[in-house]
Amino acid sequence: MQAWLILATVAQLIGAFVALIDKRIVSDDEALPRPFVYAFVTCLLSGGSIVIYALSGVPTPFPSVHFPSVINIMPPTLTVVAFSFLAAYTFFGALVSMFSALRESDASDVIPVVGAVTALATFLLSYLFLDTHLTRNFFAGIALLTIGTILVSHFRFTWKTAALSVHAGIFFALHYVTFKGLLAVTTFDNAFFWSRIGFVFYALSLLLIPEYLEKIREQGKHTGKKTGVLVVFNKVLAGGSSILILKATELGNPAVIQALGGLQFVFILVLGLLFGRSTPVVYGENSHHIRDVLHKAVFVSMIALGFFVLFV
Repeated sequence: MQAWLILATVAQLIGAFVALIDKRIVSDDEALPRPFVYAFVTCLLSGGSIVIYALSGVPTPFPSVHFPSVINIMPPTLTVVAFSFLAAYTFFGALVSMFSALRESDASDVIPVVGAVTALATFLLSYLFLDTHLTRNFFAGIALLTIGTILVSHFRFTWKTAALSVHAGIFFALHYVTFKGLLAVTTFDNAFFWSRIGFVFYALSLLLIPEYLEKIREQGKHTGKKTGVLVVFNKVLAGGSSILILKATELGNPAVIQALGGLQFVFILVLGLLFGRSTPVVYGENSHHIRDVLHKAVFVSMIALGFFVLFV
């Protein structure tokens, strides 16, 4: 099996764990219930991903896979700075909406919808601004993603959750297209480094607004050490997943890697079925009624198939 295919699959499995832990954190009123604050912490911790550059000389199991190198980092141009801050802004906006939606519904409901909207919006934006050509099965893929999203929204969501999920998907799409734009003007190693620095500076800039500073201070007083460790652990997992996907995209077939995004939804569904009964109700994934399980299986399969048809 190709190295990039293994990297992409492992990344989606890690992403499934990240989504379920995100749900746990934002649903616990004694943890980090404010999506805004959790998004702030997530952006801040995303800067920690640059520690990967310290491993640039470490060999990997795959000859074609190398860690990013500090040697390839260059002083940022104004264009790189602009793209990095725009990537941070869109990422933060997507996180706030997604975490808000996760407070209302199960991860196995929210994440597939966010993913479907992200795929649709990314394709449209790439077509409009990056001269991306539509795939042969574009309309069939769109139909599957749309039907799957409507099924979730109609049977599982309130209007508020549906709106939040759609908003998150659109902003994630803007983030991915922005990062693609960044890759068009510089190398991967340089783009990844300065985009992570952009995340940190954007998060810190929020502290200049008194209202936001007070929210973050207030939440910080009520966040225990146990929650802090869980948050850091989850963001390390998220950073690892992100790096694996980006590296797989650099090495392999981008279309297939995007199609494998549907695997994450399947992983979330399976993990929810395996562990949902042993977790508190507030964390979601608790219902194992045959009707609910079949319903989720249908729309998750439809959205996952939509990813495959759309991108391959």
